[in-house]
Amino acid sequence: MKKFFLTIFGALVALIAAAQGKIVTDSITDNCLGVEQKYNVYLPSGYDAAAQYPVIYLLHGLYGCYADWDQTGRMKDVADLLMASGECVPAVIIMPNAGDKDVHHYQNGYFNVEGWSYEDFFFQEFMPTVEAKYHCGGSKGMRAIMGLSMGGGGTIAYAQRHPDLFASAYGMSAWLHERSGDTRSEGQEADKLTLTARSVNEHSTLSFLDKADETTLAALRTVKWFIDCGDDDFLFDVNVQFHQKMREKGLKSELRVRDGGHTWEYWHTALYTALPFASRNFQR
Repeated sequence: MKKFFLTIFGALVALIAAAQGKIVTDSITDNCLGVEQKYNVYLPSGYDAAAQYPVIYLLHGLYGCYADWDQTGRMKDVADLLMASGECVPAVIIMPNAGDKDVHHYQNGYFNVEGWSYEDFFFQEFMPTVEAKYHCGGSKGMRAIMGLSMGGGGTIAYAQRHPDLFASAYGMSAWLHERSGDTRSEGQEADKLTLTARSVNEHSTLSFLDKADETTLAALRTVKWFIDCGDDDFLFDVNVQFHQKMREKGLKSELRVRDGGHTWEYWHTALYTALPFASRNFQR
């Protein structure tokens, strides 16, 4: 019996070792923002440029950058394992850049603010470019979006505002609403973090649901929604409020509350649920 289990274990290790995807770092010249933006791409094992793959957009959080999911979140390890086991179909995973660790002097976020037309860039330039280059996406049924914290809020807001483009949206510890006001003194320039927080408030996912008419709600029902937040997370309450508002509006949304806080340990383990969720909801 021991020999049998060792054989099975060895076969599993060999399978995972043979099914290694790779991370590619690329860049795009951004006409909306006037800068060059780097991004990471996960290409699954056996990637074939002649094929068309589903795509997952994986968004980073505040104080982060495009490299976080690879370097800190160990996304590749999870994707390799899940795709080797069949729990996730082979997919291209795109990790864009939407900020800088210096949040006080560099604009962050996934929304348009003065001098930072990021949402325009994402949908008008970034998405068409990367999907053509890496032979992925191309339609709502072949596209998913997910992210953590600021990226979790961006995930839900993007899917709310563009439900025709995403099959599913998975928010981890999502920054969904912000009540902070502008704390500038007269004549003082706004701190970039203040502008980022204000942009979250202006694109509040809770307010979006409050204002949604029946046509909008019908469009939102075409997206599969998932909220995942730790019970010790400082954003726990707003994530639960969002889920409750979804229920009040007759919109189905998955909710998972696990032990944990606003940490990389939590987000790394969330990928084991997030990637299969996206995979199940692709429509080939």
